[in-house]
Order: sequence, then C-alpha cells, then structure tokens
Amino acid sequence: MRDFAKHFYNSKAWKQCRLSYIASVHGLCERCSAGGKIVHHKIYLNEFNIDDPHISLGHENLELLCQDCHNDEHMGRKALAKGLRFDENGDVSSAR
Repeated sequence: MRDFAKHFYNSKAWKQCRLSYIASVHGLCERCSAGGKIVHHKIYLNEFNIDDPHISLGHENLELLCQDCHNDEHMGRKALAKGLRFDENGDVSSAR
C-alpha cells in the first residue's frame, strides 16, 4: 500500500463505505459475478484526490471485484507471475 493511502484505508469512513458498497452489490464481482473481494476505485486514488470524498468514498467511483478481475484491471492479466497476486490492499502477495 502506498504511504499516502495507509491512513485512508485504515479509516472508519473507508471501512464503513466499503462494507456498505459490498452490501449494495450483494457481494458479487461486478465483472464476472464471482465472489467479490476488493472494492476498487475506478478513478485510482493518488495523493491529490484521496481527500476528495466524491472520489475516495463515493459509491459511483467504486466497483467490487474478485481477485482475478482486480489483477486483470491493474496488470492486464490474471496474475503478476505464477503464484503472485494483488491482495486487498493492492500489494503483491503470494497466492493462497
């Protein structure tokens, strides 16, 4: 996770927003209908827009994705390399 985003992703506001968004789409990936895992920001967060609640917390900028669709969004393929994936924080981790 990028340093500028750590505080945001640990905030009560994001945790509540994330849970309410997951419930609003019934927990399913919005691209393939698998079980959703990661609430993705359509407009990627950066140090300039993270404090704009329309971008960081607005449901219209969110999309629930499964791990594979999230990896595809960020890397244009299903996995980084054999055995590696993005985790729910956007960090590279070993596939479980």
